[in-house]
Amino acid sequence: MIWLIWRQHRKQALFTLAALGVLAAIMVPTGLAMHAKYAGLGLAACRSTLGSASMVTQTEAVTRCENLGQEFQQQFGGMVFIAVLFVVLPVLVGVFFGAPLVAREVEQGTHRLVWTQGVSRLHWALAKFGLVGAITAVLAVGYALGVSWWFEPLVSASTGRLTYLSFDVQGIVPIAYTLFALGLGVFAGTYWRKVLPAMAISLAGFAAVRVAIEVLARPRYRPAQTLSFSPDGSQTPNPASGDWVMDVGVRNAAGELVLPNARIGPCPPGGCGDTAAGPGATNWLQYQPGDRFWLFQGIETGIFVLLTAALVFFAMRRLRTIA
Repeated sequence: MIWLIWRQHRKQALFTLAALGVLAAIMVPTGLAMHAKYAGLGLAACRSTLGSASMVTQTEAVTRCENLGQEFQQQFGGMVFIAVLFVVLPVLVGVFFGAPLVAREVEQGTHRLVWTQGVSRLHWALAKFGLVGAITAVLAVGYALGVSWWFEPLVSASTGRLTYLSFDVQGIVPIAYTLFALGLGVFAGTYWRKVLPAMAISLAGFAAVRVAIEVLARPRYRPAQTLSFSPDGSQTPNPASGDWVMDVGVRNAAGELVLPNARIGPCPPGGCGDTAAGPGATNWLQYQPGDRFWLFQGIETGIFVLLTAALVFFAMRRLRTIA
């Protein structure tokens, strides 16, 4: 049974390995260049000096770190567009591996040949889903480790690991996304028993679930924190904290948000003078602390693992109704 499944899917596996090889050929030299530049600028030592506190005293060291980060971004900021490709890769597993897994067999009628040769549907499904799932998991782990290594300097030099896109391609969530895409494709193939509709449903379903969880659920995994600081004070947000800043603005003396998506200061020794916020105005921001990265990774991974298990369970039940 294992040999037959391998024969059926070996071309897909070889094409995938070839694609990963091409991806590695791009990632390795660019990743080495980014790591070398990051170390050469002294960004690691600079940010280590600032620590992980959300606020720090505005000093020359803070300004220097910000300038070094901007210098790094000017040279390698364009690499973010490659990172967008990494966000898309998991769904391709669902479209090209998961959706045809059952749908192609049913569409071509080859499932009947197997089921009439003394192989039960459960045995067939466990072998097929298990082998493809195991291969996918191994490839996903390698992909996640490689992308995390590649993206690390970009993340460290900018807004941190919790922000959109950075969070999606680092840590362990890419593995969960990939397995979810595979499970969704398998489930779609048991309901829409033609390959093309199953592929389309996999693509649309993956995008819908990912966007919903990223936009609606992730910011609420833990209550956001807030802080205020004076525009003419010495405290400023720490560029090395890795905090995910979700909202910013200026509040007046009564605490009302009068200037959304704005910030005033730092002011000169004589003060900022008259501003639209009036006297006593403070800068305000809402954020998720950077040290919640692995907590959020664990929560989101758990969500997608549970969704994957549910999809595989319902796909197995659906197999009973296929003639």
